[in-house]
Amino acid sequence: MTQLKGKSVYLTGGASGIGRAVTEAFIAEGAGVTVLDRSVERLEELKNQYGDAIQCIAGDVTNYGDHVGAVRTAVEAYGKLDVLVANAGVFDGFAKFDQVSPEALSDAYEMLFSINVKGYFLAAKAAVEELKKTKGNIIFTVSGAGFYPDGGGVWYTASKHAQIGLLRQLAFELAPDIRVNAVAPGGTLTALHVIPPLAPFVKTVDNETKARSIKTRNPLRIAMESEDHVGAYVLLASDCARAITGEIISSDGGLAVRGLS
Repeated sequence: MTQLKGKSVYLTGGASGIGRAVTEAFIAEGAGVTVLDRSVERLEELKNQYGDAIQCIAGDVTNYGDHVGAVRTAVEAYGKLDVLVANAGVFDGFAKFDQVSPEALSDAYEMLFSINVKGYFLAAKAAVEELKKTKGNIIFTVSGAGFYPDGGGVWYTASKHAQIGLLRQLAFELAPDIRVNAVAPGGTLTALHVIPPLAPFVKTVDNETKARSIKTRNPLRIAMESEDHVGAYVLLASDCARAITGEIISSDGGLAVRGLS
């Protein structure tokens, strides 16, 4: 398992959920990984587990300086930067547009778009010059909500469409030096954070109920775990994907076969 041997990766939101699964898979494939995350506790767990194979930075994806510092750390630790995985994100909990107050609507927009969209802009900007040097690549975590309704509420769905627009334009502008692709996970059993402005408008759902719902919404009838998606990230990060750019790999149980129901 050495598809990423010698590669240096910068990954946002890599201490939990899909991000953590990708972090662990990349290290298993031989990469050195630099993770930016806001959870000091989970970062300490990763550092204790992986030692020199990982650099852990507590930071905020909406702060450009934090991205610059993370890129610098990656280059200092591993001599270069080959891959950016922009993954950190938050959720709107399927909050219903017509039930949310105008004040909460505005606050939710500012918070969710700052993390889910601006965070990707800033990560890419901070990494682009180092990625040009290595003919590297960028991978976004998008979502089935970027293609279909009812993968979230209006805030999350709109943010995922915006990520896809950013992906496509960057793939066009940064070629031939940098490849830009994405993975679109479907419903996954992770603790995706519901932003505070929308919490009063969202019902808490336990994992068993969530799993049943996910299984009814995709043709494969599976409730996906974070680890189910890592193969797509490994492929896109590897030299085996050197002819792929501007593409999105859907890892969603087959939603495109019939859409959501």
